[in-house]
Amino acid sequence: MADGSPVPPGIGAIALPHNIEAEQALLGALLVNNEVYDRVASLVNESHFYDPVHGRIFATAARRIQKNALASPVTLKPFFEDDEGLKELGGPAYLARLAGSAISIFAAKDYAQLVYDLAIRRDLITIGQSIAEKASRVEVDSGPKEQIVEAEQQLYKLGEQGRVDKGFQSFLQAVTQAVHVANAAYQREGKLAGISSGLMDLDKKLGGLHQSDLLILAGRPSMGKTALATNIAFNIAKAYRKGIRPDGTEGTVEGGVVGFYSLEMSSEQLAARILSEAARIPSERIRRGEMEEEEFRRFLHAAKDLEACPLYIDDTPALPISTLAARARRLKRTVGLDVLFVDYLQLVRPATVRSEGRVQEISEITQGLKAIAKELNIPVIALSQLSRQVESREDKRPQLSDLRESGSIEQDADVVMFVFREEYYREREKPSEDRTAEMLEWQQAMSRLQGKAEVIVGKQRHGPIGSVELAFEGQFTRFSNLVREHQLGARDFA
Repeated sequence: MADGSPVPPGIGAIALPHNIEAEQALLGALLVNNEVYDRVASLVNESHFYDPVHGRIFATAARRIQKNALASPVTLKPFFEDDEGLKELGGPAYLARLAGSAISIFAAKDYAQLVYDLAIRRDLITIGQSIAEKASRVEVDSGPKEQIVEAEQQLYKLGEQGRVDKGFQSFLQAVTQAVHVANAAYQREGKLAGISSGLMDLDKKLGGLHQSDLLILAGRPSMGKTALATNIAFNIAKAYRKGIRPDGTEGTVEGGVVGFYSLEMSSEQLAARILSEAARIPSERIRRGEMEEEEFRRFLHAAKDLEACPLYIDDTPALPISTLAARARRLKRTVGLDVLFVDYLQLVRPATVRSEGRVQEISEITQGLKAIAKELNIPVIALSQLSRQVESREDKRPQLSDLRESGSIEQDADVVMFVFREEYYREREKPSEDRTAEMLEWQQAMSRLQGKAEVIVGKQRHGPIGSVELAFEGQFTRFSNLVREHQLGARDFA
C-alpha cells in the first residue's frame, strides 16, 4: 500500500493498476530539472511508485534536493552501485536512460497525478481485500461494527491523501479568502462571519460560530448547559437553507445541518426538550401526558415542523474519540454537517487508555475534537463540567481555572463560555419569614434576577471576552434573547 502497510494474502491474484512509462517519464524530468520536485512533492512520495526501484530513486533524489544538492544520473550513481533491483534493470545506466525519457517540466504535475491516482486505486484494492479477509474471520475482539469503523477510517484517510491545496499559500490567496469571508458576512442578514446561534447578543459577542473553531460550553449542574446547547442546535437546524454561496458554489447559506452527540441523555429525552421549547409546553407535562387539547394540538404542530429540521442525534454512550470522529465524517459525507455538538466532553472516551492519568486522556479528547473541527471545517461545541470549587466561593461566577482538567481544555479551545444563573443560587439563600429586612432584600434580588441567565465568555481567541445576558424560561428549558426596557414594543420576545 502507498502508506506502507502490509499487503493482505491473496492480493497478488488481482492485476494491480500501474503505468511504468509514466513513472519513468516523471523520474526523468526530476533528474533533468530538480525544480520539478517542488511541483510534485505535495502530491507523490516514494510509496506511490509501483516499481520499488523507482520509489527508491525518487526518495534518494528527494533527499538530495532537500539538502540543496544536485540530483542527476551522475550524482545518484554512487547510491545505486549495489542496488540489486537496479542491476536487473541495467544498472546505473538505467538512470541515464530515465533522463533521456524526460518530459517537459510543465507536464510533470499531470504525470505525478497519474502515478498518484494509480497508487490510490491499488490501495483501494488492498483495503477491499483486507476488509474481505477480516470479515471472513470470526473473532471476539473484532466485531462487524468495529470493522466498519476501521474501514471508514482507512477510506477517509486515503481520501485525504495527496491534497495539493495544503502547505504555504501566497498572501494574495489568504487576503482573497479573507475578503470572501467578510463579503459573506456583509451580505448575510445579521452581518455575521459565522453561523448564527439564534441568540442575538451572543452572536454579537462571538460573531457567530466560526468554521474550524472548538467552543467549550461549561457550567455546574442545573445551570442549563444542555438546554442552551439544544436551543442553539435547534435554532441552527430550523434556519437551514441551501443555495448558491458568494463564491459561486452550492451549499448552506443560512443555518446548517447539525450533528448532536448526546452521551448523557437518550435521543427521546433530547427530542422532548426541543419539543418543549418549540411548543412552549413544560417538559414534565409532556412526559406525563398532562396536556390540554389546545396544547396537544400545538405539540403535534411543533413535531410536524421539526420533522424537516436537519438535526441528527447520536445517543451512543461512552463513545471513543476515534469513533466519534468517524461518525462525524460519515454524516458529513452522506447528508452534510455544518455544526457538531458533544454533550458532554468528560463522557467521551480516549482512543486508548492512558496510564498517565485523566488529564492526559482529556487532552487527547480535546485535541481530537479540535482536529475534527479543522478537518471537517465546522464549529464543534463541546459541553464540559466544572469542578466543585465554584460552590465554595462567595462569588459563584465560574472562571477558566474551574474547568475540570482545565489545562488542556483551556489550551485547545478557541472559545470558552460559562453558563451562569445567579437566580439558582439566590433561590437557595431564602431567609426565614421573621427576618423582614433580609426577606425584602432577597425578594428584590430575586425580582431582578428572575428569568435571567448569563453566558460568560472567558476566552475568545479572535474577539473580546465578557458577559452576555439571556432570558431563561426554566419550565420550557429555553434560552432566548433578553428584551430590555428600551426595546419593549420595538420587537417581540424572541
